Amino acid sequence: MDSKFKRRLKLILSLFPRFFLILVLLFSLFIYLWSFVDLNSTFCHPADKNLSPTLLQSELQYKNGPLSKTEQNNLELTILIWTWPFGERFPLDTCEKLYGISGCHLTADRRLYERADAVIIHYQDVMYSKKELPWAPRPPNQWWIWFNLEPPSLTKNMDMLDNLFNLTMTYRYDSDIVRPYGWLEVLKEPQDFIIPNKSKLVAWAISNWMPNSRRVKYYEELKKHIPIDIFGKTYLPLQWDDFMSTISVYKFYLSFENSIHVDYITEKLWNNALLSGAVPIVSGPPRENYESFLPKDSFIHINDFPSAKEMAVYLLELDANNEKYQRYFQWRSRFRVRREIGWDNHYCKACRWLHQVPAYKIIPSVAKWFSSQDYPDQ
Repeated sequence: MDSKFKRRLKLILSLFPRFFLILVLLFSLFIYLWSFVDLNSTFCHPADKNLSPTLLQSELQYKNGPLSKTEQNNLELTILIWTWPFGERFPLDTCEKLYGISGCHLTADRRLYERADAVIIHYQDVMYSKKELPWAPRPPNQWWIWFNLEPPSLTKNMDMLDNLFNLTMTYRYDSDIVRPYGWLEVLKEPQDFIIPNKSKLVAWAISNWMPNSRRVKYYEELKKHIPIDIFGKTYLPLQWDDFMSTISVYKFYLSFENSIHVDYITEKLWNNALLSGAVPIVSGPPRENYESFLPKDSFIHINDFPSAKEMAVYLLELDANNEKYQRYFQWRSRFRVRREIGWDNHYCKACRWLHQVPAYKIIPSVAKWFSSQDYPDQ
């Protein structure tokens, strides 16, 4: 027995180096083959721990059914601000503190591009070169949002945007995310509105004086028949801090837009006239477009009269008839004028909209949409 055991032991020991060598070779072969295998795609969801909230949401919907509104709101979306709009920086932590919008992580750190649920691109900052747009491959289901508050006449090179963007965010009411210059809040119950004391007639503040423009030509004709105080760089000085108190003493304010485009109704109406307590005399898109935003008896449109002279006659009539003038304020018992102020406001509201889980889409032509429905010069 002892001799047989010794022979077997000797045989095993002699085979051990060969067995060890075979194990080493098999292990090396396994490591070599392993290097060619995409483990993430083979065994788990790609980068599962780094899923963007949008992708994570899709996973949860697939596994557990649709998310409730509460669950949607609890997901934190990463919103990448591609450029500071016009170079103006703003706080990135205000969505919940100021606007009550939760689940939003605003960032300007481009290193987070691959993890961002949405990239908001302020187009005026990048419109002169396609190279200013994100260059890295786009992650699956990432939203590109075209953000622009300027009119088509001031928006260049839109043809380079074909099939790049998923959502629009502009002042137009047919945008995916609507960001108007102002709006009317319906009051829960009627409230009295005190008309500011009026001692002057017509005012206009203008920063971009172009003698051949439609609005300047109309002003030149109107002032022949009614006195108008004009404020600007080469006219009466007016500091911003004094703007509302100065304009509030005027009965009328010329809210003349510099371009005529659908829904392009800017701070010239909302801030300069309405918040200052003056009756706006508007020049811009047609009256019916204004009436999409305002009661018809809250403003006077230059197209209401065949000539500037007849407009002046009507304004002088209102000046002499206080009861008739005050009819332009009756709507204020039912509405309050609101302005959308602050860049952070726009980005936070975009985040809130994305929480509604919109269907993913690609816009074939931003140019075709944004340049449509323009109006001829008046």
